[in-house]
Amino acid sequence: MKQIEMPAVVPADPQANCTDLLIGRLAATPNSELFSLPNNGGWSPVTTAEFHAQVIALAKGLVAAGIEPGDKIGLICKTRYEWTLIDFAVWFAGAVLVPIYETSSPSQIQWCMSDSGATSILIETADHFAKFDEVHADLPLIDSVWQIDLGDLDKLVAGGTGVTDAEIERRRNLAVSSDMATLIYTSGSTGKPKGCVLTHANFVETSRNAGVALSEVLSGKDGASTLLFITTAHVFARFIAVLCVDNGVRVGHQADTKQLLPSLGSFKPTFLLAVPRVFEKVYNSAEQKAEAGGKGKIFRAAASAAVEHSKALEAGQSIPLMGKIKFALFDKLVYSKLRAAMGGNVKYAVSGSAPLGAHLGHFFHSLGIVILEGYGLTESTAPATVNLATKSKIGTVGPPLPGVSVRTADDGEVWIKGVNIFKEYWKNPEATAEVFTDGWFKTGDIGAIDDDGFLTITGRKKEIIVTAGGKNVAPAALEDPIRSNSLIGQVVVVGDQKPFIGALITLDPEMLPVWLNNNGEDAGMSLAEASKNAVVLAEVQRAVDHANDRVSRAESIRKFVVLPGELTEADGYLTPKLSIKRNIILRDFAETIENMYAGSTVTESQPVIRE
Repeated sequence: MKQIEMPAVVPADPQANCTDLLIGRLAATPNSELFSLPNNGGWSPVTTAEFHAQVIALAKGLVAAGIEPGDKIGLICKTRYEWTLIDFAVWFAGAVLVPIYETSSPSQIQWCMSDSGATSILIETADHFAKFDEVHADLPLIDSVWQIDLGDLDKLVAGGTGVTDAEIERRRNLAVSSDMATLIYTSGSTGKPKGCVLTHANFVETSRNAGVALSEVLSGKDGASTLLFITTAHVFARFIAVLCVDNGVRVGHQADTKQLLPSLGSFKPTFLLAVPRVFEKVYNSAEQKAEAGGKGKIFRAAASAAVEHSKALEAGQSIPLMGKIKFALFDKLVYSKLRAAMGGNVKYAVSGSAPLGAHLGHFFHSLGIVILEGYGLTESTAPATVNLATKSKIGTVGPPLPGVSVRTADDGEVWIKGVNIFKEYWKNPEATAEVFTDGWFKTGDIGAIDDDGFLTITGRKKEIIVTAGGKNVAPAALEDPIRSNSLIGQVVVVGDQKPFIGALITLDPEMLPVWLNNNGEDAGMSLAEASKNAVVLAEVQRAVDHANDRVSRAESIRKFVVLPGELTEADGYLTPKLSIKRNIILRDFAETIENMYAGSTVTESQPVIRE
């Protein structure tokens, strides 16, 4: 067992709640630009004072509409300014928000709303309303439904003019730090979603301590800014949104990934928040674009030089003159163009939800972008550990944040205790008792703490595969490097109680046409056709070989199947943060997996076979 504790750097305030973060920002910088709203290709400013006034007005509307302190309000909405506006307005009204992913199915909406006991719901679009309407009859407690795209927020504001400032001030001060701030349902990757009770202290204390630890990221000569594009319904983006309000960071929103590059170009953020798949796509798209322009060799050479350069810097080694010249050349030809594509001002990128991989970390580092890989869960209010601008180690998820302690149990499971850990699972004392031991939250993840106090995550405890030969295999160690290939969409390693390790693999539908064209194949080929194409299979084999080079023969993938379609969130195979729902996939593709092992009894002597 190994343990590291980081004392809190900001004293806890047992009377504080989330509204105090906005009140504090209002007192500090009332006229600073806190948000930027998209406006005909540009951005219109919203000051702290203007945001606060809008929050108060909407809170009054909710009160006038019958919302009582402690009421739970559902929200289905993509990442946009109104998300955070509603979040704070609900807190100022004394209520509790229950976010629902905009991609959730009617049955998932029904479960979250009924289990939480929500009495009203805010819905963004007609499509969202249609899904909710399918199950509305099964939700008798829901007596108010507001649709954002129909102007219902303005209608709420208009109806609240009779509510006094004093009533909102009274309500916003009702909650203390130990009270529930929000009820967030887990993504359900291992079963029915559980409601995580996150308190005001979880947000307030974690934000205040993270603000100190990440001060270099959250400040700057001309002010820090970020463009949010991952879903705010997830605790990762939700916490960052609150952190930005607390620290006065300018925030913009762009939920449409097809408009992301133009938005980055006009917004020019100083830091980004993304999941590893986004960084993989940025890299892969740049590589394939270079390949299409006949500059594939230059890009690969530049990528190799970038990784070597970053590794040398991290090790404290001096760069030889020729290395500096080569790096400067590649900076002009390749790196500068990638920086410009991201707006030109990005200095930091916070990555979470899955391992990034050292190769990408070093590559972006040499672009002048420090990727601060972190680790956390819904139950830890997002961050538990994170690499810092002043204390970073590529390939790890960093040291604990101030106010957080991390230990690894005898079996390698990561346990966390601190200001960020949730209170309980809603109405589920058995599940709560199962994950706590002496105040430590047992994450279910396997990891290790090095001598410098940096945590590395190696896999999920429940996902460890034990082969028929008794070998323990962490799927992520194989899946992540395979998925970094531009052609690959998703990877699911299999082999529990089987004679060898296998894998189900899908192709990336966005990258496939580009890759096919660059490799002299028919770019119009369907996923099903490509899954049987010899050239495509050879590339998949190279990706598998690349992953196998990192592990022992007993842990290596001996067979793989390229599926003829995708694994999507809509089909129930991915969570909203694009993590695979392993148990669902194993169930639905059981026959495919069994066919892979048909007639196989030998583990060590089998060659790799494409199927």
